[in-house]
Amino acid sequence: MKFRDKLFKEVEEIWNKYLEHPFIKGMKTGELDKEKFKEYLIQDYLYLKEYSKVFCLGITKSNSMNEMRFLYNSISGIMEEEASHIKYMEKFGFNPKEVEKINPHKNNENYTNYMLAVGIKEGVREIAIATLACTWSYNFIAKYLKDVSKKENNFYSEWIEMYSGKSYTDCTEEWLDYIDCICKDISSEEEKRLITIFKKCSEYELDFWNIALEN
Repeated sequence: MKFRDKLFKEVEEIWNKYLEHPFIKGMKTGELDKEKFKEYLIQDYLYLKEYSKVFCLGITKSNSMNEMRFLYNSISGIMEEEASHIKYMEKFGFNPKEVEKINPHKNNENYTNYMLAVGIKEGVREIAIATLACTWSYNFIAKYLKDVSKKENNFYSEWIEMYSGKSYTDCTEEWLDYIDCICKDISSEEEKRLITIFKKCSEYELDFWNIALEN
């Protein structure tokens, strides 16, 4: 069994809760309050800034050019993701400079602080696992939404297309291949530690979807 399959088995119950979350269901039907989506965009933009720092920490701990390349390419992908967020922001009439003056929600801070702690204390393997939950789960959610979205001209179709599209899916698959490679033949103790990190980040992902609904 590939390590990715072990990871998914451990978080499948949590990830299925994403698909039933009111925010995701609202995107599916196109009926999600746009103000809620605006709040999500703000918090996710702030999240991406901290998320990028985790990869930067990984680069300083890399032992090979292959590790550096993986982390560098990941940061480049985040910049592309940020550009998509900016397009949506423009629809709401605000810009990134305004967003950066906003305080992150406590759920956002808890999540990014956890990943940054992993980045500071642990190695490249742990960093790759901690950051995987976000990328992989977004692809998981978007593919689901693409299949079941029930409204033409859905305001959220751009988001769905980005995270379910070939470019993002290819990036996710490359990441999973990398995970399978670096986690091959690890000890059972290491495996348990990595699974714990992945489950924790998956739980933080669920908390993140709650942010916009609390405001």
